[in-house]
Amino acid sequence: MGDVNQSATSDFFLVSLFSRSGSPQLLFPLVAAMFIIGLLSNAVLLFLICMDSRLHTPMYFMLSQLSLLDVGFPLVTIPKMASDFLQEKGSISFSGCAAQIFFLTMMGVAEGILLALMSYDRYIAVCHPLHYPVLMRHQVCLLMVGCSWLAGVLNASIQTSITLHFPYCASHIVDHFFCEVPALIKLSCADTSAYELALSVSGVLILVLPLSLIATSYGHVLGDILRMRSEEARNKAFTTCSSHITVVGLFYGAAMFMYMVPGAYHSPQQDNVTSLFYSLVTPMLNPLIYSLRNREVRMALVKVLSRAGVRPKW
Repeated sequence: MGDVNQSATSDFFLVSLFSRSGSPQLLFPLVAAMFIIGLLSNAVLLFLICMDSRLHTPMYFMLSQLSLLDVGFPLVTIPKMASDFLQEKGSISFSGCAAQIFFLTMMGVAEGILLALMSYDRYIAVCHPLHYPVLMRHQVCLLMVGCSWLAGVLNASIQTSITLHFPYCASHIVDHFFCEVPALIKLSCADTSAYELALSVSGVLILVLPLSLIATSYGHVLGDILRMRSEEARNKAFTTCSSHITVVGLFYGAAMFMYMVPGAYHSPQQDNVTSLFYSLVTPMLNPLIYSLRNREVRMALVKVLSRAGVRPKW
């Protein structure tokens, strides 16, 4: 018990992502630019969804929740990493480490489930359009989104409490640029093999089950799109669904590598790149993918810009 108390009163030390780079002076402004672009683009998308009544639909309501998560992901990690680089330090308190683990796990699980629910929404819209107003009414959407957030909170609470219950009586140097479960448990001086196995099993359930729903939904959607007689309807359905599939691929590809592949099969450098991808790159790309490929979003942006006296030429 003394070991636990010792770890609870000690700081951890994060290994900066920039320290691994041969040219941190180039990498830092690039990360900063991606961070700012991601925040601004997600904020704009949230604003458009709130302001334009044409975007007050189940799909865009869930898209607003995705943007909210994509604002949170980089805010938990990037400002701390940038501050440590500028001040040339890398310490983080035990409570700060716990907060990072909790919020990142919560948002990661919530986003995975939300992407599965968005695929179900597209399945109902394309395959059962007449039942869509009933099956995807506002109360159902609220329940679905609430369940995704609740699942994230429950999973994060369990993982955070178990991870930080282990004694960290040896090295406190986390070979990662933020506190994440796989990187932290490597420092424990207790046997964590059973917990690591449980993490892999839970990773399979949390990732594979939603991914199965996504694959099933889009299998049916693709079949219906190919049978559509109207080329305009077919193109609209395909554009909307392909945007979502792109986002799913970006998120699940990185998450499956990080949480389903045993830690012995990937290096800390690979973990850093993967974590940077889903904590910064994906949140930056998501609103760009949806706004560039969605006519409704582009029209909402044109409407807002026109009110402000700006005449876009696209």
